[in-house]
Amino acid sequence: MNGSSRPDEVLLSAARAGDGEAFGEFYKRRRALLLGYLRPRVPDAETAVDLMAESFAAALLAIRDPGRPIPEEPVAWLLTITRNKLIDSIRRGRVEQAARDRLALDPLEIDDEDILRIEDVAASIDLAASLEQLLGADQHAALRARFLDERDYSDIARDLRCSEAVVRKRVSRALHALRAGLETPE
Repeated sequence: MNGSSRPDEVLLSAARAGDGEAFGEFYKRRRALLLGYLRPRVPDAETAVDLMAESFAAALLAIRDPGRPIPEEPVAWLLTITRNKLIDSIRRGRVEQAARDRLALDPLEIDDEDILRIEDVAASIDLAASLEQLLGADQHAALRARFLDERDYSDIARDLRCSEAVVRKRVSRALHALRAGLETPE
């Protein structure tokens, strides 16, 4: 698990309690995933880094809110935040920095070497193929429909020609497999 055996939800709970190092560990563990997701969807590495930074800042703000529960599936939660930030940036034509401003974070500065590393990370992560291979077609389809397409379980069940309970179980199994696959040491 990239240097620590603490699960993501434990890191996020510690971050809520004020442990900045725990959130830093969560960031280090998941930044490649976000860059791999973002880079193919944006025009350049700089935009991917801005969106990644804004996504993590929004996640940190959410974790600091005691009225919100710690997410049961932190990776899915973080990817949802990131997807929403990406969609917002496409609609606005720019990356917002509201969460970073609220946290008074300095802008991330990257150089040519950083850009090359980002491109390498993005090239090495074919997220869709990796997910389908990790999960299998049925679980991948259910997970994609639920979280990326934001569809109701009943709609997914109708399309997949199975019961809603089967879809819920596929999504649950997919999330568990995804967590296990992402927490496997590289």
